[in-house]
Amino acid sequence: MLDEASVAKLKTIPVSNDTISRRIQDIANDIEEQLIEKIRGKRFALQVDEATDSNKDSLLIAYVRFVDFESLNEDLLFCKYIPKRATADELFKIIDSYLTEAGINWEDCLGICTDGAQTMAGKRGGLQALIKRVAPKAQWTHCIIHREALASRPLSPTLNDVLSEVVIAVNYIKTRPLKSRLFSALCEEMGADHTAVLFHSEARWLSRGKVLSRVFELREQIQIFLQEEGMNELASKFGNEQFLMKLAYLSDIFSKFNQLNLQLQGKDKYLPHLADQVSSFIRKLELYGRKLEQGNTESFENLTNFSKTNKLTESTVIPCFLEHISALRGHFQKYFPDNSVQFDWVRDPFTAPAPDDLSSSEEEQLIEMTSDSSMRLKFPSQTLCEFWLDVEREFPLIGQKAVEILLPFATSYLCEAGFSAVASLKTKYRSRLNVEHDLRVAISKLQPRFEQICSEKQAHCSH
Repeated sequence: MLDEASVAKLKTIPVSNDTISRRIQDIANDIEEQLIEKIRGKRFALQVDEATDSNKDSLLIAYVRFVDFESLNEDLLFCKYIPKRATADELFKIIDSYLTEAGINWEDCLGICTDGAQTMAGKRGGLQALIKRVAPKAQWTHCIIHREALASRPLSPTLNDVLSEVVIAVNYIKTRPLKSRLFSALCEEMGADHTAVLFHSEARWLSRGKVLSRVFELREQIQIFLQEEGMNELASKFGNEQFLMKLAYLSDIFSKFNQLNLQLQGKDKYLPHLADQVSSFIRKLELYGRKLEQGNTESFENLTNFSKTNKLTESTVIPCFLEHISALRGHFQKYFPDNSVQFDWVRDPFTAPAPDDLSSSEEEQLIEMTSDSSMRLKFPSQTLCEFWLDVEREFPLIGQKAVEILLPFATSYLCEAGFSAVASLKTKYRSRLNVEHDLRVAISKLQPRFEQICSEKQAHCSH
């Protein structure tokens, strides 16, 4: 970015590790001050998660979503070390002490999103219960991505056997460096698009789908390699047509899970939008079931192509797939009760009927708002959040009702992304790093006020 002369001048400036650390801390403190100023006295929602880093330190990360002028913004609230056990009481103390020191009122908290662990989700002694005691308006949300992972996890014994054989084969190749190199050479020799299989990890959302897709793609190479290694029993599985059809189905269905998971991930995701995505997927499961009952497998690309290429009939394995699809529908309906209709009036207030839980005053304002032609013209040109925040200024009752639905987090994706950032910052060479300030500077969307920071500094800290 600079010329060589400027680079040479910059190199002459001595900057020690302590100097850099102080500057990072100053920037982080400035960003934190800006964030607290924006939150204080305004409605907000929290997203909280706990995890252990590479140094065995337990961290609690909290994100906040708040009303900021004409939009809803979200940012890292804090990253704190948990000194003792990660109990609900200990986590609540950390959050409560931070909000108290920052002058943020619990009464303004409208939502708390966590995973389904007992420490977080317990109705009596969990974190959500403790927060509801001090923030009566707060609504707890079980992370939609975690629910999707739980709903898609169970497999029938037959399909689970296929997955187990795949994991055994992958582990045999990947856990031995020599075997991994030999397999890579075999794949190159056979002209495969990929030269390695992928590890299966239960903790990673997309792992199962990616592992199965890669194994199905390299099924011929895996069979030959296992035969050369003398593992004939396992190799015979990858030559069995029934096994391969089930593997093809699993790679297809878990690829669809991955597509849904990716749709649920990301920033600025709101409950009505994600409820639509899940509702759509449940309807797709119904479609897959109807098609399979008719003997039609076109919804599953790998299965269809494999059957046509090898001139196989799927009738022998379709009952197994139907059983799995039926079980999946049951699991998804259990974790996602059909309540997406309740958000219709928020998504499109001009066509959807008024919900039953509105008071007379709120329904009157909804009628007034939907009859206002200026509001009708604004709706297509604004985001959902901008529109309802605009409505709140003129029709406060119904506007506030809608904002209370949009404000709470629907997933804990940001916390998971925060832990990924911690992993990249706190490497084995920086294991003793207190990551709080570095993390805030790395991922916050707020811009530091450099002129103000510089104006408050002396020429040298020892002067």
